[in-house]
Amino acid sequence: MCHSYINAARLFGFHLHIACPPSYAPDDDVLAGAGDCVTVTAKPEEAALDADLVVTDVWSSMGHEVEDKARQKAFKNYQVNAGLMSKAKPSAIFTHCLPAHRGEEVTAEVLEGKQSVAWQGAENRMHAQKALLEMLLS
Repeated sequence: MCHSYINAARLFGFHLHIACPPSYAPDDDVLAGAGDCVTVTAKPEEAALDADLVVTDVWSSMGHEVEDKARQKAFKNYQVNAGLMSKAKPSAIFTHCLPAHRGEEVTAEVLEGKQSVAWQGAENRMHAQKALLEMLLS
């Protein structure tokens, strides 16, 4: 997901702030292509400061289950919670590509809160996938 956001920043001309442990930084090749559209920091508060959108993903995706304990330790200070959301603009929204692990990368308070658009995104994705299936099957 991070690489997709980097590519979107490059294509659409917005500035992206990424917070991650240094050992989990985006690929250098992807970052090089983004030029000055991307800032990477190890401090989530810096990345969230005055943000319009706050996004996270699961810490251990499919295929990384073997690394789960190491990832839990590395990302423990990167949880999106009310304190982190308070650093963003008051009008900021939160999203997650789902499925989310409540209490890990995001608190239930944020995921279910007024600023969250995660469920609307999931619904939109469902309709797009249905349209794609219809096109492919017809």
